[in-house]
This record gives sequence, structure tokens and C-alpha cells, in this order.
Amino acid sequence: MAEVTPSGSGGPIELTGPAVDGGLEIRGGLGGIAFQLEELMVGAGKLDVLADVLAAVEVEIHRIWGDLGAYQNDSRLSGTEALMSVGEAQWSVQAVREELRTISSQVRASKQNYEAAEAWASVARGLGGGLTSTGTMSRQAQDLGLGFVPNREVAELAAGPLAMVALLALSPERFFIALSVDLAAGRHIAAAVPLLTGMFGSAASSLRPRPVIADRKESLSVEFDGSPAALLERARIIDARGAGYIEVIEVDNGGQKAYVVVIPGTQAGGEVGGTNPFDEAGIAEGLGNRSAEVKAAILDALQSAGAEKGASVVAVGYSQGGIHAMNLAADELFVNDYDMKYVLTAGSPVGGIVPAAAVSSLHLEHRQDWVPGADGTPNPDTRDRVTVTLSSPVATQEGEDLGLGPGHRLANYQDAARLVGASDDPTLKDSTAVLAGVLGAGGTATATRFSLTRTKAETVSAPGPRLQPTRQPSPQQSESGWPVA
Repeated sequence: MAEVTPSGSGGPIELTGPAVDGGLEIRGGLGGIAFQLEELMVGAGKLDVLADVLAAVEVEIHRIWGDLGAYQNDSRLSGTEALMSVGEAQWSVQAVREELRTISSQVRASKQNYEAAEAWASVARGLGGGLTSTGTMSRQAQDLGLGFVPNREVAELAAGPLAMVALLALSPERFFIALSVDLAAGRHIAAAVPLLTGMFGSAASSLRPRPVIADRKESLSVEFDGSPAALLERARIIDARGAGYIEVIEVDNGGQKAYVVVIPGTQAGGEVGGTNPFDEAGIAEGLGNRSAEVKAAILDALQSAGAEKGASVVAVGYSQGGIHAMNLAADELFVNDYDMKYVLTAGSPVGGIVPAAAVSSLHLEHRQDWVPGADGTPNPDTRDRVTVTLSSPVATQEGEDLGLGPGHRLANYQDAARLVGASDDPTLKDSTAVLAGVLGAGGTATATRFSLTRTKAETVSAPGPRLQPTRQPSPQQSESGWPVA
């Protein structure tokens, strides 16, 4: 319970802090502190309105009292007592008005004090538990003496530096990609490219945005229940399908069609800035270019999958995929074409991305995962945005590579999604109810898969019309990938 004593008040105003449900810390949404503060501010505004009304009443009473002045020499009952009664009424109204103003001021002071206290608490949390043990380390990390990786709070405080140090230790040959993301975050990628070109030469040219083509590959029937855990399972499946794949799932919710866009996380190992739009350069595309090219390809994919204009859409993304998913919700053109209802992200740095009004979102983070804090901005605590942070310790298992740290593994976030679905917390129940309202109870759905390809650099040297994806329908297939009738 957070306790704040407003200036000049006789006692504390209590505000509920982040809810805790088992190993889950819950911020935002129905029970979020910001929503509580917002309600307090609404109340303060109503008090101000009442005070203004009483001020007008006070003026009118004073006018009446002045009019009664001519009768003060009449009999006591009709003169002096009337003047005294009206005067006392004015003083009473004045006292109530001043009390309302005082309460309103105290509420506003409480909000400011609480926000200041929370800011200091965030700093203390980050400094107090800034480095998290990774358990068993990779051979490369052991050679470099790297036994710890920054946690989420430290990543938010330090933004790029600590995150880049970790990546430099784990993958030196890709360090300049991390630097580019840090430079590009919050502004167009073009702002970072000239500096990177001077520092790293022609290698930085791979970061320049290039058109992305969506090529329809297959459609298949899948069993789908629409829960957060089921959404992240689709992210795992589409990542396993191959580099550059996304999935568009058509769901029939009581005769109303809704569509789920599933976007994988970063797919490293290939040529940086090559044909796979979800390589490391895709992070720069997401943070620095607002996923412009990926969004265009996803629009093509939705249209090819049969999504009509105005259809309800849910987007889900893991790690880098969450950046692209949130950018869909923040894009004016996209939300004009489709009714974006809900976004689910897992391990994604999306605090600086502001979705359109009325878009609900659920963000899963792990305290040992520095990636969600790599943009240096915590997720806003608002009515429509819920952030769930896992606090249960995890470690790299014997024989596993450290990667980006054990907290960033998709399997951990799938476990979190199952806990969210089973939780009785009012905020989580409210958030998952929104998702269920869009996707229904589940059943058989149609998943259409697209291969997204970033065009080669030489194909975009001169302006020209955007290449369009192949829209030829593919044979229906089963989950195994074999054609079916």
C-alpha cells in the first residue's frame, strides 16, 4: 500500500501500489496506480466545479444581503434578523467553498507527491538489484568473465550502455547493430545512419529501410482458444516454421470474423540487414523507423488472408515482434483500415510506443530480462495498458547457451501467460476478458502463413512503385504441413 501525505492535510491519502499475484507483479489497467490517480483527479475536478457553483451562489447571497440593507431600521423580525440570517448563509457557503478548494488542492498535491515517490522508488529498485545472475554461462561469456547481465530496471535506467556492453560481450561482431538501435530509438533511422556509416563504413548501409514483400505460402486448420498462452504458442510455432515467417489467423467469433497477426522475435544468425526482416537490423527498423516496411507487408498479408476493411485485429509479438505489433496499434493508417483491439507483447521494449485510443495491451516482462528496458522507457501505467512482471528466479541450464539471458526465453513468458489466464486478479481478468470478447471461446481457426522478405539493397537504389506480394491462394494444409483436401 503506497501512502502519501498531502501538504496541509490532516492525514495520509492511501493509494494501492502494484498488485502482486504469486510471482506476478501487475501494473496498469483497472487496478493501476495511474488509473487510481486519474480517478482522484476526476474527483478533484468535480470538487472545483462545485466550488465554482458555490462561488456564484455566494455572490447572489451577497447581492440579496445588500438589497436588504434598506430594511435594517424596520422591526427586528423583518429587518435586522433578516440581514443577519442572509449574512450567516453567505459565510456558511463561503466556508464550504473554501473547504472544497482545500480538498481539491490536497488531492492534486497527493498525486504529485506519489509520482515523485514512485520515481525515486524505481531508481532505488534498479540500483539495489541491478545485476542478475545468469546461472550457467556460455563458454564465450565465461572467457570474458561475464557472470551477470543487467536486469530490466537497470536497462531502463542506463538505456543503451549496459545493454550494449552485454551484447558486445556475447556477440562482438554484431555490436554496431546494438549501437544503431540505441541511436535510432525515438527518431527516424536516417538520423543514425550517417554517424554509423562514418564509424563502421559500408556495413551500416544494411540498416537503411527497404521494402518488405509478403508472399503467401500456406493455409491450415488449427485448434485455437484465444488465450494469452495460446497466442504465445503460435509465436513459437511460426518462429519454428522458418526465418521471416508471420501468421494471420482467421477466427469466427459468433459469426463475426477477427484476425490475429503473429510476429516472431529476432532471428539471428544470418546476414545482418539481409533478406530476413526479423534479423538484428529489424530492431532498428522497429524502433527507428516505426516498422514502416513491416507494417506495409502485414497490411498486404491481412488483405490476402481475406480480412475486410474494419475487421477486428489482435497482434501478438515476442521480443522484436512485440515492437512491430505495438507499432501497428500506433499507426494511424493501419487503425483506419482495421479495428485494432488488442496487443500482446512478451519481452519487448515498447514503453515509448503509444497505441491509438481504446487499444488494450498486455505486456509480459521478466525482472531478469534486460530487453524490455532497453529503450530506457517503462511501460506507461494507464487504463488500457497492463504490464505483468515475473519475479521468479530463472537460470541458464547446463549445456544451454546464455543468449540474451535466461529471463528472455520465450518458454518463461509462456509460463507467465498461463499464470495470467488462471489469475483471479481483477486487472488481469478485465484485460483477458477484452481479448476473449474479440476472439471468443476458441475452436477451429484458419492460419495463413506468409514469408516476409526484405528486398535487396540494389533493388531500391531508385524510387519506384512498391512491389506487391504474391496473392495466389495455396492449398489448404494441416498443422503438420501436409496438404489436405
